[in-house]
Amino acid sequence: MLRGVVTAVVKVCIFEDEKVTDLHPLTMTRAAFELRIGMSSLLDKIMRMLRGVKPSEVYLEVRDYLAPVVKVRFPEYKVNEYKPVDDTVFVNARLLYAGEEVELACEEVVAVKDGYVAYAYARRSTLEKVGGGSVTDVLTRLREELSSKEAETRLINWPWDLVKHNAEMIRREFEWRGKRGVVPEKVEVVGEKDLVYIDPSVKVYPYVVIDAEEGPVYIDAGAKVFPFTYIQGPTYIGEKTYIMPCARIREGCSIGPVCRVGGEVEESIIHGYSNKYHDGFLGHAYVGQWVNLGAITTNSDLKNDYSEVQVFINGKPINTGELKVGAFIGDHVKTSIGTYLNTGAVVGIMANVLAPDISPKYIPPFTWYIKGVFSRGYGLRRALRTAETMMSRRGVKLTEEERRMYEYLYEVTRKEREEYIRRSRRKKA
Repeated sequence: MLRGVVTAVVKVCIFEDEKVTDLHPLTMTRAAFELRIGMSSLLDKIMRMLRGVKPSEVYLEVRDYLAPVVKVRFPEYKVNEYKPVDDTVFVNARLLYAGEEVELACEEVVAVKDGYVAYAYARRSTLEKVGGGSVTDVLTRLREELSSKEAETRLINWPWDLVKHNAEMIRREFEWRGKRGVVPEKVEVVGEKDLVYIDPSVKVYPYVVIDAEEGPVYIDAGAKVFPFTYIQGPTYIGEKTYIMPCARIREGCSIGPVCRVGGEVEESIIHGYSNKYHDGFLGHAYVGQWVNLGAITTNSDLKNDYSEVQVFINGKPINTGELKVGAFIGDHVKTSIGTYLNTGAVVGIMANVLAPDISPKYIPPFTWYIKGVFSRGYGLRRALRTAETMMSRRGVKLTEEERRMYEYLYEVTRKEREEYIRRSRRKKA
């Protein structure tokens, strides 16, 4: 919890910095603080950290093209309206709060992690002294004006960081929620029942095994767990998520809300409203919203030579320092039956993958990948109609703000997409 701010008026500004693009494709369609890990979003955990502060207002500073969408998603907050006119606590949108003691002790400070501002506190007089401008400009000048210290909190720097810390966050949030030992009689529990919570509204069919020997299992309201399913903790099953018959949900998974998941899933996050209905393996992966993974879609999360996995981020191969890294799949992606995703694959938003062979390491946004060739597919208009159809099946409407966001992203990714299409055609020729 953040403690020690003694002031009549304090504002909170949760800001994105320049490293947010290293979390693509996950952050192309959402602010960094919307990313899910454990049982909730980064924003939920940041607000828990700020319980010791009673802010007069909370400001969200995001990329300009996302601002209209974020305003709709978070009407209770002000978006891209921050002005440094009061005492302010600044928090990086990539901050992962895991219960650390964030002590300001009434002193102005800039706390830095991995070379980036994790959080800061500045009084009005100091903010007036350093001058206005963007939040990035203000924080740059604050680092010169105030003393800095090393933050004990963590920042999410890369997509695989979310997967790496997910099991730990499930354990922590299970403790924070304080709900345990609620299990229907017909559920077979291996380990301590106190490490299992199943909301009373959940429907659990017979022949379900929950293994809590390695960590807690939390199944949220309105979920369904069908017969012959195995769930291993630590795992979180979100609201109104269906776990299909014979599913194997292994350790370190966060799924939902409103997902349909079958087959084998291990150490993965499925952000919400996505389907992996059939058999196939998903491991060490992060799947965005409104994704449909066709039957037998499977990703690799380990190289045959057990060497470090590289992931393509913003056109460059990045060494992850990890042996197990799965796929990172943007919103509204569709895969065909029998799709095989490469180790550390990145699939851009609204892509279609129809791959009877192993997919490439990177598939650009809005492309179709078929038998080694990239194409434009049916174009943006058809993609948006497909999105509307899928969303309507869950009672959700594609907003005008989201439509404009996708139109913007389609244009800014056009050059990259056309280059991949040209190169793949030359290879086939």
